[in-house]
Amino acid sequence: MTEPRAAAYPVQQAKDRIIVALDVATAAEARTIVAELDGVVGTFKVGSQLFTAAGPEFVKELTNGAHRVFLDLKFHDIPNTVANAVVEAARLGVWMVNVHALGGREMMKHAADSLRRISEAEGIRRPLLTAVTVLTSSNDDDLRQVGIEATAQEQVIRLASLASECGLDGVVASPLEARSIRSSVDSKDFAIVTPGIRHAATNDDQKRVTTVAEAFANGSTYVVIGRPIVGAADRSAAARLFVEEAEKAIQ
Repeated sequence: MTEPRAAAYPVQQAKDRIIVALDVATAAEARTIVAELDGVVGTFKVGSQLFTAAGPEFVKELTNGAHRVFLDLKFHDIPNTVANAVVEAARLGVWMVNVHALGGREMMKHAADSLRRISEAEGIRRPLLTAVTVLTSSNDDDLRQVGIEATAQEQVIRLASLASECGLDGVVASPLEARSIRSSVDSKDFAIVTPGIRHAATNDDQKRVTTVAEAFANGSTYVVIGRPIVGAADRSAAARLFVEEAEKAIQ
């Protein structure tokens, strides 16, 4: 029997539903961003670039400083390797960690089970475990090029349902698919984390994007915002504008 999901992470304020992506090259740059946005947004995302440059020590620095961290490394490997990786993420004190849903049922189930078991045995707070479905930089043509004939939306729904069956806490998906995920997954606690958030249309490498208001209207739980905040001349002001949009959207 699958154990209940981590519903002990209540979402209260609009700022707590915004995750800022620290997609920068050095720990020094990331520290500056965190200092500028401390108290403005709820969570910081550490992805592959920053983790490769600064390592787990920087993640621990953030968690020791009482910052919520989404460790976005999209683990995808054999089941035992992925299970061990998410356990180490929990020991770092992260709030959320993710795997790639394309790793399949056994990989996701083993990761979820190991995370619950070790968290309980070691008395550490279990992070939310989410699965990446289809990257927001990919569209139907990209999927066909790698042999996936399903549309992006069909593939997202298939993988979200599988992640739910495996006991994961949620998925990472485009906000364009959030409404369909809500209709397909029978759990109000299932988190939908949506990158690809902009104020309006974009001409960068993100292909399936929406605004904050559209994302929350579609059923997103959290939104991930990178360049529109990190690349702004006044990051705090840029973040506050997104928080204001979020406040209006979730009233």
